[in-house]
Amino acid sequence: MSNEEGPRHGERPEGPGLPEIDVREWGGKRDGERQTMDRRLFMQLTVFDVPSHPERPGPGDVLRHLGEAIERAGIAAVVYADANAPSGLGLLTWSEDPRFFVDDVRPLFEGRVLRSLVQRTGWTMLGRTYSLGHEPDLEHALLHRPIEHVQHDGWDWTVWYPLRRNGAFEKLDRPTQASILREHASIGMAYGKADLAHDIRLACHGIDAEDNEFVIGLVGKDLHPLSHVVQTMRKTRQTSEYIAKMGPFFVGRVLQRHGGRP
Repeated sequence: MSNEEGPRHGERPEGPGLPEIDVREWGGKRDGERQTMDRRLFMQLTVFDVPSHPERPGPGDVLRHLGEAIERAGIAAVVYADANAPSGLGLLTWSEDPRFFVDDVRPLFEGRVLRSLVQRTGWTMLGRTYSLGHEPDLEHALLHRPIEHVQHDGWDWTVWYPLRRNGAFEKLDRPTQASILREHASIGMAYGKADLAHDIRLACHGIDAEDNEFVIGLVGKDLHPLSHVVQTMRKTRQTSEYIAKMGPFFVGRVLQRHGGRP
């Protein structure tokens, strides 16, 4: 593989001795040169339940305290109501620096009211944006488009889920993999062009507690198209033959959007 082609995502260059590691993201050509960038966005969804107790704050009070804590911290975030759990909340945050989730997000829950929240085991989703190798604007694709999608006024429904492919997919030759992925991508692009569903794709190799490989976020004006695109994807070769695990699925509707510090 030549330098002009750039490495495939997650691939180690081959050669004698130790491999030359390249962790950059590669995009399409701009002004005749392949775009490269060693920056990416981390996004994390955490899901909580508000315990039902007559002497503890209810969901409304907890939501108000959470919004106030986010604003005081100057954090950009989206808070979702869990459509499948009357007392469930989802918190989506993001940063280029993963220390943000430890240094800035964790302290949100040190207050008396927010300490009462119970984090839902197995529902935390943490991933990083990645390139496919042909993005016309690599920086926008990696750093800005995911935020634009989740912060878009009116795209208030969301479905988030992790997935893992089986080992057989990695044994396929590269042209076969590319054909399978193009089928998947063309469906997603069609839904996006029709303004029915817009996706956020995150890689989570090695940073997911359940050994998932990707986190997918879908956002849109209505819930039905988000369900419909998942149904349509089930018929693709990738999903029908090479997906080992999908879910859990978090279905939410926006309660709060926070822009963070300018």
